[in-house]
Amino acid sequence: MVRLTWFIVLSVVISSKGYCQETHFVKSNLQYCVQQASKTIAASGDYSQMPISIDSGKAAWKYMSIRDWRSGFWPGILWYVFEYTQDNEWKTKADSFSRALTPLAFSKANDHDLGFQMYCSFGNGYRLTKDTSYKNILLATADTLATLFNPKVGTILSWPGKLKEGWPHNTIIDNMMNLELLFWAAKNGGSKRLYDIAVTHANTTMKNHFRNDYSAYHVMLYDTATGLKLKGITHQGYADSSMWARGQAWAIYGFTLCYRETQDEIYLDFAQHVADIFLKRLPKDNIPYWDFDAPGVPGIPKDASAAAVASSALLELSTLVKDKHKASSYKKKAVKMLEALSTKKYQSVNTNPAFLLHSTGHKPAGKEVDASLIYADYYYIEALLRLKKLNEGNPLN
Repeated sequence: MVRLTWFIVLSVVISSKGYCQETHFVKSNLQYCVQQASKTIAASGDYSQMPISIDSGKAAWKYMSIRDWRSGFWPGILWYVFEYTQDNEWKTKADSFSRALTPLAFSKANDHDLGFQMYCSFGNGYRLTKDTSYKNILLATADTLATLFNPKVGTILSWPGKLKEGWPHNTIIDNMMNLELLFWAAKNGGSKRLYDIAVTHANTTMKNHFRNDYSAYHVMLYDTATGLKLKGITHQGYADSSMWARGQAWAIYGFTLCYRETQDEIYLDFAQHVADIFLKRLPKDNIPYWDFDAPGVPGIPKDASAAAVASSALLELSTLVKDKHKASSYKKKAVKMLEALSTKKYQSVNTNPAFLLHSTGHKPAGKEVDASLIYADYYYIEALLRLKKLNEGNPLN
């Protein structure tokens, strides 16, 4: 009896020590994000110009207009900083940068990225403030995004511009991320059709976009008129047959959120399959190479952005799976990735004002290779906040 009592006490002490270490880890790295974001704020002037990337060896952000697909990540980061600090100065900045994106809600949809642009910005803003003007903008954006849905195909068209280049209907795996906006809108005053579009898109993607081992194609081409699947190709990966790291991370995140929003077990099962192949092939340092099948390992670029997206997704997935052992393993692997991203090797610190180094944007085009990318930073701080909430027993979303 005495031995059992001491075993229980020792287990509690060990568990408490681990909790304290993880709490300190999360706090110190969130504070680091605040410090780095302050540097970007100090250098920012025009609210309509958004920081997007910093090339290797450079010390300052490149900026793009609100039309760039990455324009919502910086306002989203500001909302996350406000959520952590509860400092209204960050709220004011987040509001100003978010409102600069308003025209996107009421313009013709140029591509599928409206979810990235508007849900990361106004979506987080509405979640934290319940400002009804944000809600109205999000509902308008969802309707705009829905105009890209092709009912014959069953997916949202990703790149309308490619049609002019002779491509048929195209859908990229990244598009799974934009379904969150449609699900949200359907629950908050929008048409039920938005929910149906999201589900149909997810089902069509699940059916056509994956190989037998659950690795994802980057792009799936469909016959625009008949809706029939033509072939899977890559655009940013190494080859049509390869597993592009960030694309697989988008898939983990996308099918996890589909289960959260629908409670359909098929998505939970699928999210685990696409997560498991990602984790099975992850290198020992827990940061993927830019493409899992690219030749030249270990002398090829890593992609910190893929690790950031995957870690955030896995933290949520860990709260949804029924198997406690598997749930624990997903959380542990997410923390391992965050720990790797939080080392001197990957944090920017004084190199530049971003949070992270060593992401890969578009390797085949030679763009943003071994760079700092704004979306890597967004999902990094999101994952840290999710880990904080998870440890405190609070809802992640």
